[in-house]
Amino acid sequence: MDQEIKLFGGTSNPELTAEVCDYLGIKPGKILAKTFSDGEIQVEIGENIRGRDVFIIQSTSTPVNDNLMQLLIIMDAMRRASAERITAVLPYYGYSRQDRKVKPRVPISAKLVADLITAAGANRVVSIDLHAGQIQGYFNIPVDNIFAAPILLKYIQNNLQDNLVIVSPDAGGVERARAFAKRLRASLAIIDKRREAANISEAMNIIGEVKGKTAIILDDMVDTAGTLTQAAVALKERGAIKIHACCTHAVLSGPAVTRIDASPISRLIITNTIPLNGTAKGCRKIVVLSIAELLGETIKRSHSSHSVSTLFV
Repeated sequence: MDQEIKLFGGTSNPELTAEVCDYLGIKPGKILAKTFSDGEIQVEIGENIRGRDVFIIQSTSTPVNDNLMQLLIIMDAMRRASAERITAVLPYYGYSRQDRKVKPRVPISAKLVADLITAAGANRVVSIDLHAGQIQGYFNIPVDNIFAAPILLKYIQNNLQDNLVIVSPDAGGVERARAFAKRLRASLAIIDKRREAANISEAMNIIGEVKGKTAIILDDMVDTAGTLTQAAVALKERGAIKIHACCTHAVLSGPAVTRIDASPISRLIITNTIPLNGTAKGCRKIVVLSIAELLGETIKRSHSSHSVSTLFV
C-alpha cells in the first residue's frame, strides 16, 4: 500500500491523521504549511507524489475559513505535482448547515464550498455524517458519506443499556434517532422545538414517553449547545431519570461547555472529527470516541476499489 497511497494531513486535526496512518501502517506524508504575517497560507509538499493515490485529511472546523483555504491550497499543490487521484477527506464538512435557501437573498454556502473543493482538484470526497444528505448531490464527483453510528452504537450498547429512550432534538433528526432506537431496541421520543434565531432555540414539547427512563439525546453536531441543554431540561422535567447526549461533531463554540457543565446531562459522547479546544478538554462530562479505524478502513477500501457501504451492513 505504501508504494501507491499517500496520506497527508492539514493542520486542523493532526492527531486524527496520525491515528489513521497508524491503522493503515503507513507514515504521514511530508507537508509544510505556514502562514505569512498578512494571513496568506503557503503550502509545500515535501515528497514525490507523481502518479500516487493521495488522501488529504482536513476538517473544516474552527478556524473554518483558514482550514478550508488551506485544504484548497493543498489540493492545488497536489494537482500541480501530478498526483494520480486526490481525495479530500473532511471528517467535518464546514458550512454544511447552509444547505438550502431558508429565506430570500441568502446563499447556499454548502454548494459553494463543494464547487471550490472540486475546482481545487479533488477527484473524490469522503466525509462523516453530513448535516444533510443532499449535500452529496452538490458535487459532480463521487462522495462517500460515511456514518459514525457503528462507533456510537457500540459505546451505548457497552455502557448505557438500561431502559433507554432515544430522543431526537428536532423533527429533522427523527430518521437518525429512529434508526438508533431500532438497533438498540429502545423507545423513541421527539423534541418539538421553536427556533427564535440562529443559535437560539427553545424546547417546547416532548412527543413520546420518557418518564422513568434513561434518555439519550442524539444529534449530528453540537454547536453552542443551546438546543441540547434546553432539551435536557425538558426531559428532566418530564421525569427522565438520567440524561445523556450523543453526537458526531463537537463544534462546541461560544458558551457550549459552560452550558453542558451546568445542564442535567450526565455525559456527552462525541467523536474526534473535530479536536477539542482547551476549555472542552477539561470538561469531565465529555467522552471522546475515535473514528480513526472507520476512516482508515474507508480510505483503504476506496484505494483498493472495494465496497465502502458494506462497513455499515
